[in-house]
Amino acid sequence: MKLYCLSQDPNKSCLVLKYRGTTLMLDCGLDICTILNYLPIPLIPSSRLASLPTWKPKDQVIPQLDGVVRECCNRFFIDGEPEFGTPQDGIIDVSDIDAVLISNYLSMLALPFVTESPGFRGAVYATEPTLQMGRYLCSQYITEVCLLAEIHSCLFSPSCYIPMTRLFMEEIQEYLEGSSKHNDKDGSWKDFVHLLPLPFNQMGFQVHSWKKLYSRGVLNASLAKIQIAGFSQSLDVFGALKVSPVSSGFCLGSCNWLITCSHEKVVYVSGSSTLTTHPRSIDQASLKNADVLILTGLTQTPASNPDAMLGDFCMTVALTVKNGGSVLVPCYPSGVTYDLFECLSSHLETSSLSHIPMYFISPVADSSLAYSNIFAEWLSQSKQSRVYLPEEPFPHAHLVKTGRLKPFRSVEDETLNADFRQPCIMFCGHPSLRFGAAVHFTMLWGSNPANTIVFTEPDFNYLEALAPFQPLALKCVHCPIDTCLSFSQANKLVRDLRPGNLIVPAQYLQPPLLHPQTDFVINAPSSGSVVGFRPLEVVKVQVGKGKDGWEAGELDPRLAKDLKMCQVKPGVQVATITALLDVKDNRYSIRALPQKLGEDQTSSLEAGMNNKPKFYPWGPLDITSLVQKLTQEGIVNAKVEETASGYIVLLQNEDTVIQIEEKRTHIFCEDDARSDLRAKLNRIIMSSLNKF
Repeated sequence: MKLYCLSQDPNKSCLVLKYRGTTLMLDCGLDICTILNYLPIPLIPSSRLASLPTWKPKDQVIPQLDGVVRECCNRFFIDGEPEFGTPQDGIIDVSDIDAVLISNYLSMLALPFVTESPGFRGAVYATEPTLQMGRYLCSQYITEVCLLAEIHSCLFSPSCYIPMTRLFMEEIQEYLEGSSKHNDKDGSWKDFVHLLPLPFNQMGFQVHSWKKLYSRGVLNASLAKIQIAGFSQSLDVFGALKVSPVSSGFCLGSCNWLITCSHEKVVYVSGSSTLTTHPRSIDQASLKNADVLILTGLTQTPASNPDAMLGDFCMTVALTVKNGGSVLVPCYPSGVTYDLFECLSSHLETSSLSHIPMYFISPVADSSLAYSNIFAEWLSQSKQSRVYLPEEPFPHAHLVKTGRLKPFRSVEDETLNADFRQPCIMFCGHPSLRFGAAVHFTMLWGSNPANTIVFTEPDFNYLEALAPFQPLALKCVHCPIDTCLSFSQANKLVRDLRPGNLIVPAQYLQPPLLHPQTDFVINAPSSGSVVGFRPLEVVKVQVGKGKDGWEAGELDPRLAKDLKMCQVKPGVQVATITALLDVKDNRYSIRALPQKLGEDQTSSLEAGMNNKPKFYPWGPLDITSLVQKLTQEGIVNAKVEETASGYIVLLQNEDTVIQIEEKRTHIFCEDDARSDLRAKLNRIIMSSLNKF
């Protein structure tokens, strides 16, 4: 088995598994942290950003670098349309990919780069919430330029169905399309990246993997290829493997993947959680006793406890609004945002602050809140039970009805302008602070020290996100809420699952630089070994224990009925059969020979039917009996040498060597024309075997 790593970030992983003649892509993540190297894209033109000084190389005039880099508070940023880190191409031929397995909506942003590449013919599997919620996430990043009015009339007309995967994809698409800034540079500045200031001159070849994103048409074509899979549903991959998603407990529809064949089991665990939140809990029983466990997507904030961070978040928000300030929460339109609505509303109510309005601004705000309430089968048991009362599984439905939570599509919404009042709590995107309503409110509220911006998403370095807006007077609070497995939880999971081999990113095998004395490492399983892989690296792992060469087959019931079993030792019975072995799509079946041959059957089958063996040899060769029978046949002076794999019999008078191994026997004659001697030796060897 070979595993290829095509990504730089284990939380945005893209792995390729070559196993039993098939090629599987495990997730297709996009590195979105690259956009922190770019200036924000405001909703309206910003004179402040436009007046930032440009950087120029000393003593050189390079037209390709003219106006590319701007400086803000001794930090440098690319002035242009954001580009994103894509999986490394050129390592795997996309035409070889048989299937793509998607774990969650955060792991599919780079999918169009793969499925719409020339030659891709594979299948793509994901659960329904992953598809529905990931579509919006991908569309957020689309750079196709069209009028905002056209988007409104085409995508959001009453007759148009909007599946929820657009919740993330289309949100950022509209952020970019609706912005006033489109600096379409040709990317030639990347050839001179070594001349740029820090941090760009240390990025080297990495910047060449940054790409502008796909168009809306490419996105829709890619998503149309996704096939819906349910938890525990068995999916066939050309008969060689079975793949099945099981709940991972991270978000709605998130899953881990079981990859099985007749004798072996490989498990891919990514983006999993053992915490009790709104998704269905993780299915650990299905992951046990795997030959290989591939583990990625652990927490990005190992030193932060999610429950403690959630408590700090609620207290920070309550304290700010109590003192007359407003709170900005840059967030995604789904995921942990649902839990923030639930916990914060309860905390405000107990603090007598339920009159403080909560606003949720996103191009897909209404759709996100609506679709989260219809995926009952993907929710935790407690939230499923509310559906059958009947009640909405999430409190935000009640919050919207009572007016405590108010969703809006954009800051230009006239209803928002009429309803808006402060102090308030503003949930909006994007958490990178590079585009969307969050850019607008950071600039609007940044000069007031009574206001607070709270970062809850772990994907971005909050200091780098704020860097282009400095100096700022508002308070900044970092409360990263990452529900992915911590290292202690992951180690416990590995102990419980007892895999034969464990494969993890190499960085999980040593403590982080900021916490060198901690236990933030993955330990080897007690039942096997651990292998670490690095970006753009290939690792080989032996799968199974002595099962190589064996395949599971199906025996025709009519043939099985006529078998006559013979006991060779207590508890072991055997039977011989003469039958037809049919191999199709990696499936093996043993069928009875036909009574009459059809015109489409080959002459070799007819020859086999007419030349059935008279006996069946079995067991090891008795070397003493062989030498005796050679002497009886007039072949004397045979010398026997024992080797590590068997025996070598030297027949000096005949210039012949017989090499005997466990699974094969070779006869080497000095004179190739002596076919009569070969036939004689073959007969003697066969007569020395046990037979029935």
